[in-house]
This record gives sequence, C-alpha cells and structure tokens, in this order.
Amino acid sequence: MDYAHSDKRITSAKIVVAGGFGAGKTTFVGAVSEIDPVRTEAVMTVAGVGVDRAEAVPGKFATTVAMDFGRLTLADDLVLYVFGTPGQHRFWFMWDDLVCGAVAAIVLVDTRRLADCFASIDFFESRRLPFLVAVNQFADTCQHPPEQVREALKIPPAVQVVTCDARSPESTKHTLIAAAEHALAELHAPRQRNA
Repeated sequence: MDYAHSDKRITSAKIVVAGGFGAGKTTFVGAVSEIDPVRTEAVMTVAGVGVDRAEAVPGKFATTVAMDFGRLTLADDLVLYVFGTPGQHRFWFMWDDLVCGAVAAIVLVDTRRLADCFASIDFFESRRLPFLVAVNQFADTCQHPPEQVREALKIPPAVQVVTCDARSPESTKHTLIAAAEHALAELHAPRQRNA
C-alpha cells in the first residue's frame, strides 16, 4: 500500500506473525515495534482450564485474545506493520481477518512444542501466503539447527527456516526483513502452470 506523506511517497507492508500458544508472538511484536505495541491480552482464568493448554507454558498468566500490533520503519519510504495472531485454537477465527492484505507471514516455533506450529503452516500454505519459519531461541532449551527443524516439520526447501530471539529488536528485525525478501522473491518467481 502506498500513501503520500508531505512530498514523499511511503510504501507500507503488512506481515503476520503466527504460531502456537506461548511461542513468543507478543514478545516478538513488542521487541520490534518502534511504537508502543497494541496488545489485546487478557488474564487467563479457570474458565480456560481443560480448554487451553496452559500446562505447556508454566508461568504464563495472560493470553492474546485478538491480536498484537506494532510498526517498524525500515527506510524513509518503507514501513512494516506487524500483526501477531492469537495462538489458542478458540481464537483462530481471527486469523482470516488478520492475514487480509498481508504480503508475508512468519511462523514462530518453540521446538519444545513443535506440533503447535502445524496449524499455522497449514493455514498459510492453504492461502498461498509466502511464509518463513522462525525458531525462537528460548533460554535453557536444546537448540536445533534449522535443517533439523525443516526435516521435523516436513516443509519444502522453498520455505526458509531461520533462528531468532523474540526478545531481541535486532533479531526480530532481521526476521521481518527475511520474510519481506521472501515475499518479494515469491512475487517475482515464475508461476508454475497446472498441467
């Protein structure tokens, strides 16, 4: 999307960050955003017991119920809008609205709960939205190289797998740039014709 700001033309792009519950999406958006991020977190209550898989993320007391939103200016004429999805199954209905107009997506992965990211991968594949997989490097966890994660997820070579630290502004910025570059490469790639 382009819009005029004084005498300069500004290009904006939207990137969506998805992944399982507790994978670090809210932290990712907050780390990279140059503005105070918009968060729609709610305190987790006993109503979620048996519905939400909170036992997999001890010490987590709040959850995103709609989205996270942040902004990052990459150049004088380029602004990225970053939207984080809710990770819990009961809030997935928000995803269709959140990806509307997105140029790319990032699937944030916690390797301790690798199966939690399959829904995000399936979602973006079914919508043909270019995405990359970002392995969140949690402290005190076994670190797996990207190729091992690729093999475990059974994703094709065209899908880039990177590592990131969702707490680090520099790391999250590099991940967003990689997602934007991937989207541009996909845009300019020759379309395969159906036989």
